[in-house]
Amino acid sequence: MTARTDLSVSQGAALSVGAVLGTGLISLPALAADAAGPASLLAWLALIVLSAPLAWTFAALGARYPDGGGVSTYAGMAFGPKVSAAVGWTFYFAVPLGAPVAAGFTGGYVSDVLGGGRGTEMATFLALVTVAYLMNWFGLRISGRVQVGLSVALATMLVLTVIAALPHARWDNLTPFAPHGLAGVGAAAALLVWGFAGWEALSSLSAEYRDPRRDVPRATLIAVAVVGVLYLAVAAVSVLALGPALAGSRAPLADLLAIGLGGPVRLLTAVIAVVLTLGAMNAYFAGSSRLGVALARDGALPARVFGGQRRSLTFIYLAGIGCALLPFDLHTAALLTTGCFTLVYVIGTAAALRLLPGIGARLVAGTAFTAVVGLLWLNGAPALLSLVIAGAALLYQAIRRARTDRPSSIRSGSTAPNPTTSPPATDRSPV
Repeated sequence: MTARTDLSVSQGAALSVGAVLGTGLISLPALAADAAGPASLLAWLALIVLSAPLAWTFAALGARYPDGGGVSTYAGMAFGPKVSAAVGWTFYFAVPLGAPVAAGFTGGYVSDVLGGGRGTEMATFLALVTVAYLMNWFGLRISGRVQVGLSVALATMLVLTVIAALPHARWDNLTPFAPHGLAGVGAAAALLVWGFAGWEALSSLSAEYRDPRRDVPRATLIAVAVVGVLYLAVAAVSVLALGPALAGSRAPLADLLAIGLGGPVRLLTAVIAVVLTLGAMNAYFAGSSRLGVALARDGALPARVFGGQRRSLTFIYLAGIGCALLPFDLHTAALLTTGCFTLVYVIGTAAALRLLPGIGARLVAGTAFTAVVGLLWLNGAPALLSLVIAGAALLYQAIRRARTDRPSSIRSGSTAPNPTTSPPATDRSPV
């Protein structure tokens, strides 16, 4: 259980906004517009509406069962260790898959300033992922206050962007409204899951409030409102001010600031994008590397490969570089990653249906569950990867259990450790 730190409503709301208001918004308006045209605004609105029951569900789980393990813990409580391991695998392997996507968003801003196209974007990715890797290797951390500060900087930039570009909005840019029909809106919604990932962080924060039962709903309401207003405002102004050019933009926020303010705004937005992405990547590398160690400790991953923070960290680093070399465009890679995030939400909300008491709580959780199942379906073929990862976790558990239960697997008098109680010694790394 997390030690209480007397978190106030305003502080909790700021941390929640910081967890959700991530790197995706610097490029998501363009990707969504490419998928659905101006009708992408419907997808934004749908995801904002979905945020309320989804955020409330995870906040309710955290208030009732405060634990830092988050969704994996609740999956284990509701469905057992196998499903908990499947959730852990799905999130863990989504991190190296998503790292090139996050860096790709930022690379568009850097190449917009420096030129060089794909080469500059790849160099930006390698620089960001290597710095995050080294920071975690040597135990350097960006503090929680700095993480929130970075998110506040992004929110400030978004507000300035909207104000600057608003005079250039044109209603004519709403036509044709849905060039790709409803299918395009669904495709845009599947992509936008990236920008709304983070509501599960509410569950791990709840134990730190002064009065969780009173303060968590208030902080959640504030966070949902702030995120929703910022997202919808930026998306709407992007569509209205940039028009058809939005779909092909690699740096939509820079384009909006450029038409609104002029001057060296592209350099400023590129620097902000780099710093913000590095902060997010550092946090994900830190958390996921420890998740890998925990999974290895519990027998859900091979201890020889993942049994130690530096080993787990190195796997994420190398796997991230490998994923960047795969023949996927940014759109497909983003869908593969959001498919994994969505499956985690499906299992988390399903666990809430079993764990939360009361008809009202289950009704809200059921609404969130139905919505995220729909999003998983809208994700299309890329969602199959998340199911493959979850299935691989279950298969590994079954194979490991079969080997452990085999009488001949441990010879008489052997001093081999029991993998369920005494994991092998691992490399030392800073905590």
